[in-house]
Amino acid sequence: MGKERKRVLSGIQATGNLHIGNYIGALRQFIGLQDGYDCHFFVADLHAITVPQDPKEYASRIRNAVNIHLACGLDPDKITLFRQSDVPAHAELAWLLNTIATMGELKRMTQFKDKAGGKAEASLGVGLFDYPVLMAADILLYQADLVPVGEDQKQHIELTRDLAERFNRRFGKTFRVPKPMIPKLGARVMGLDDPSAKMSKSAETEGSRIELTDPEDVVRRKVSRAVTDSGSDITSGKDKPAVSNLLTIMSTLSGDGVPTLEKRFSGKGYKEFKEALADVIVTTLRPIQRTLEELEGNPSYVDEVLEKGAAKARPEAEKTLAAAKSAMGL
Repeated sequence: MGKERKRVLSGIQATGNLHIGNYIGALRQFIGLQDGYDCHFFVADLHAITVPQDPKEYASRIRNAVNIHLACGLDPDKITLFRQSDVPAHAELAWLLNTIATMGELKRMTQFKDKAGGKAEASLGVGLFDYPVLMAADILLYQADLVPVGEDQKQHIELTRDLAERFNRRFGKTFRVPKPMIPKLGARVMGLDDPSAKMSKSAETEGSRIELTDPEDVVRRKVSRAVTDSGSDITSGKDKPAVSNLLTIMSTLSGDGVPTLEKRFSGKGYKEFKEALADVIVTTLRPIQRTLEELEGNPSYVDEVLEKGAAKARPEAEKTLAAAKSAMGL
């Protein structure tokens, strides 16, 4: 018998159009993992409703997120791809974990502070405060070994590990303690208009991001307007955050190392560099957009993928949930 493959699990929210930051930091990593790992990927639709969603639009956003996962190269025959809300055990295990999580732990979550946006705590939804516990349940349900995340999500994996270890100490070994899987390059793609802020689906200005569905002319316009740093050298470094970000994007999409790119564009201007970057992005997006158009024309196929994924994920999740409930005396 061959060596058992390690299990990888990750989810992505269906809020707004996905962008190249999502592709570089998540989807591209998923594609590289599906042949060597036992992969479970899900659309985190329960997480997204921690902030208001238009119900009429939300269903189509969920479907769009699934389509993009598939268009980027995920193979439903190699992975388990499902919708979070199709597996009720996610919400039930989150409640069990809530009984051992502390208010102090959740208040220290930096993303809660970011998402709160300076609003008074009394006006914020409980789900927004508590969603790291649901995230822990997502991971622990499937006994995941590794969780691909960006640096900004590492704190949530640490909470997941703490909750798993606490539960195992109190009630007996029930959960596998996962580890974060953080890519060395491209884990945190920054906004085109502000290299101090992560590229985000929810950013107010569309020029901050390149969406995976952007047509070629829009891509070229956004890249041409991307901010740069003082000076004209196309080099990476702490004193050149904007150019460093653009080099990271180009490097991860083209496969050429940053030093190679620095040498290629030595003595050249920002205009020529941006035109080359736009070429790389357009070349990357073209096959994704072509496949996405085909998937949008075949909605029954996507329904089938989600149904099969949920049918595979549900018994695995229910097995772990049953073990957790039994350990707690339920």
